[in-house]
Amino acid sequence: MAFDIAKYTRTSRGVQWDDLPLEEFRRHPLPADTLRSLRYMCDVEYHTVCYLRDMLVTPSHKDPAVTAFMTMWNMEEFWHGEALAAVLAMHDVRIDYDALKAVRLKRGWRERFDPIKQSMLANLVGEDFVAVHMSWGAANEWSAITAYNRLAELQDHPILAPLLERIAKQEARHVAFYATQARERLARSRKAQKLARFALRKFWGPVGSGVMAESEVRHVLGHLMSGPDGRRAARTIDDHLRRLPGLDGLRIVEDALDARGIPA
Repeated sequence: MAFDIAKYTRTSRGVQWDDLPLEEFRRHPLPADTLRSLRYMCDVEYHTVCYLRDMLVTPSHKDPAVTAFMTMWNMEEFWHGEALAAVLAMHDVRIDYDALKAVRLKRGWRERFDPIKQSMLANLVGEDFVAVHMSWGAANEWSAITAYNRLAELQDHPILAPLLERIAKQEARHVAFYATQARERLARSRKAQKLARFALRKFWGPVGSGVMAESEVRHVLGHLMSGPDGRRAARTIDDHLRRLPGLDGLRIVEDALDARGIPA
């Protein structure tokens, strides 16, 4: 089924949480490991603008459906960060823009060079790069949905779970766009299939791993993806990806877990 971009842009809005009694977290606070994972997710959502910046210097920006989607996508991801920040604030964990700026500055020369590198490589590849972008985005959004659902399942908090489910519902619309675009673009280009396969196998990392400290990446993966249930959830992401044209046999998420010693 084709993704209706016009309907999506008309109905896009920030996730709502005003109706949720957040003060319940004062009486029933979240444990430290959950707060640490939430802080990671919050920071990643706020850093979505960096991914948007990098994509706008590639052939993806020439497609009006892609740019319309990414404009709304970036807005929705920002409000995911705001919602998670509100939960963290109830635990006296403050997220401020100076701290977010510091994370980006800490990346040093990579922060300045990444969009240049992305632009050069993508424009050399040409139109087939958009298929790589869409496949990569689908992998990331499947990962996000899985992460939010896993945390809701593990914590089972009467306020946190509904909020995470609302965020995951919006992430599901994001993955619908990325996966639809990836499927169509990969199906019509053998070159795109080879490029996407190569890029995902060689360069993909867990969402946030290019920005967050490796210790935090390991914590989140261990918290959400360890053990039989966690590994089963991770496997579903790879299963989704393998159904895209030309990407059969890929195992990028489980490989990332194995590389970090996350127990199955």
